[in-house]
Amino acid sequence: MLCSGFTVVLVVALGAILVGAFPRDALKKSCSLSKYQFPVPSELKAVQKMKEQFEDIMLLTDRKCSTRLFHRKWSTAELSVPDRIILVEAELDLAIAVLGHPTAHKLVEMRQQPLAFLTQAREDLRGCVAAEAPLHQPSGKLRHWLQKLETAKKVETAGCLEASTILHLFQVLNDLRCTAQREHCP
Repeated sequence: MLCSGFTVVLVVALGAILVGAFPRDALKKSCSLSKYQFPVPSELKAVQKMKEQFEDIMLLTDRKCSTRLFHRKWSTAELSVPDRIILVEAELDLAIAVLGHPTAHKLVEMRQQPLAFLTQAREDLRGCVAAEAPLHQPSGKLRHWLQKLETAKKVETAGCLEASTILHLFQVLNDLRCTAQREHCP
């Protein structure tokens, strides 16, 4: 009887130590982006189809856009992993906002699958921000690009932001792939 009482006390004590060693949210906050290293072909086809339809629509419009938001003098692979996570989160935020309110009504149905895919990727990425980069300070390169993004949101028309974003969705997906590859991004 004495031995079983000691065992109960020992188990309770070890349980308390283990609970204290692992914060409650530690198991919830994880970063798993491996599925974005090689996105499902049907997702890529849906993005391509939407992009092609948008290009056809663009030929009929006369947009004068000045922002070259996705033209950068550096590659995503040059950034640290936490910088990449922040970059892709900002790109996905923009893409989701643009696809959530398309200016071209012909895109309403074509945007559904890409929008769902990008929204899921952003949610998965937010787990990485919480787990790996909660207090990370962006590098100078990234900080400059984030400022450029904020300026574009204020000065560009919705149509120009839409054009820039949709025409560069594969760049966003490549940035997501690079982020998912972590240190192994070429």
